[in-house]
Amino acid sequence: MAESDDRAVLPPSLELLWGRREVGRRGPKPGLNVDAIVAAAVEIANAEGLDAVSMARVAKAVGFTTMSLYRYVTNKDELLQLMWNASADGVMEFELEGETWRSRLLSWAMAQREAIARNIWIVQMPMATPPLAPNSLRWMEVGLEALGDTELGDGEKMRVLGLISSHALIDARMAYDAQQAKGAGAVPIDYTAILREVAEEERFPHLHRVAWSGEADDPEPGDDPFAEYRFDLEVMLDGIEALVERSRS
Repeated sequence: MAESDDRAVLPPSLELLWGRREVGRRGPKPGLNVDAIVAAAVEIANAEGLDAVSMARVAKAVGFTTMSLYRYVTNKDELLQLMWNASADGVMEFELEGETWRSRLLSWAMAQREAIARNIWIVQMPMATPPLAPNSLRWMEVGLEALGDTELGDGEKMRVLGLISSHALIDARMAYDAQQAKGAGAVPIDYTAILREVAEEERFPHLHRVAWSGEADDPEPGDDPFAEYRFDLEVMLDGIEALVERSRS
């Protein structure tokens, strides 16, 4: 299919990310640049959460006035897009591991989850539009490479990558919320113990069996903080493998 001659108009934040917008209205400030601004914002977000990031706070961190920042970054929304792109630094050097599409896709998914853990403020980001920053597109390119040996259609490949990415964010958000609740002094809920108390056998026979079987008890914390996520991934990969097999026939 031939590419259209129509050129899409990039939003201001994407113009900056893709190097299609000149910085500054009255010339740049010596010693200040977009990378320094974004690095300071990411450092604040990692230490105190996304809500702590403001143009004034970032300006103070880099030692310039707030107005100086506006020569480089139009507003906070644009800063958030720059931060999102920066959170995937290193993706250009990332190499898939494994000899099969499944093992390569697993390495891609785990690297994504680990990147979110390093920048947990990502789970607080608004997700109104698909990520279109350079690092985000490079990440999707690597994901498509992982699925390159399959007979899946392009649309199916994109849906598979979207499914895994969405679950990585959901898993990270749940872990983040649990950590926040723990930090606030909330008493952890023992789900199985409560089930044993309220799931009467007559009304909830299946849940009653689950509660008393012992198989649903919270696992002992191990060395792998992503053990549950790995289990989820394996189940998802089983489904994707079935999709791949159907595409072959």
